Amino acid sequence: MRLPFSSKKNRRLCRTMSLIAMLTGLLLLCASCGQKKESGGRVVQVNYLSNAETKVEVIEFDKPSGSAEEQLRILLSYLSTIPEKSNVKSPLHMGFEIISVDYQDGSFVLNVDEKYLELSPTTEVLVRAALVRTLLQADGVNRIQIQVRGNQIYDAAGDPVGWMTAEQFIRNDGSEINSYEQIRVKLYFANEAGDKLIAAYREKFYSTNTSLERFVVDEILAGPSGAIEGLYATVSSDTKILSVMTKDGICYLNFDSNFLNVVNNETTEVKIYSIVNSLSELQGVNFVQILVNGEIPDIFENPIFERNMDIVTTMETTQE
Repeated sequence: MRLPFSSKKNRRLCRTMSLIAMLTGLLLLCASCGQKKESGGRVVQVNYLSNAETKVEVIEFDKPSGSAEEQLRILLSYLSTIPEKSNVKSPLHMGFEIISVDYQDGSFVLNVDEKYLELSPTTEVLVRAALVRTLLQADGVNRIQIQVRGNQIYDAAGDPVGWMTAEQFIRNDGSEINSYEQIRVKLYFANEAGDKLIAAYREKFYSTNTSLERFVVDEILAGPSGAIEGLYATVSSDTKILSVMTKDGICYLNFDSNFLNVVNNETTEVKIYSIVNSLSELQGVNFVQILVNGEIPDIFENPIFERNMDIVTTMETTQE
């Protein structure tokens, strides 16, 4: 793999090319590669893609020593090599080529060719997760960016990805994002007057580590897509979800006090049914109870809500 480097510091990486070749050969010959070493030394968790390209698989190797540049170079060699008897795919063997790498002051940039843009949305997210979670284990590396011919990449929603850290691949419940599925959900946002709801479909890849109910509420808090006119947020983006649980057809939500903040002059009814109607689109959710800091707010007329389509306008459903 030919890897030109763009900074003076990275010229030292070029001098390790022979080391990579030697390591790669050793990895191919070593029958125990991919298994945790018995020497008691430190290990790194190298992330690969499953053969079905639906999740990330972790295999342990000895942690490389040396400078951050040297560690990055060896981690890249790990990522480029499939351990024997392992049913995984290398995230660096998915059809694209590395053009250059650059490391400066804790920031690592991986510059690849345009074939990267041909990855399916699911595979692309998993490749990003595998690379970021592996390479950030190098000492002193704080963030990573993937570029295509020097240009930033965009996610499936069209938003720039930018710098990435390990935290971006961890859900709010603390579990790591390992597997993704594509989902199409119907969400309800406010009209301009704030007195009616408008339905909008949203297609997105989400982590199967989290529940669909949590995913839907997260999307409501995120607000409508900026590319679509006529839709307005119903819940303050500062709102924190304290808990989500569904039992016997009732979805129980608990928010912090920011939920009560008014946005876009929406009515309380619009705020409530933006969430209730969206969750009611999911199979198994018939009713919704909304709590604020564990209590029913005084402004609520009922403790439990069910779908209310009377508040939805007849405007044609919008695609997001």
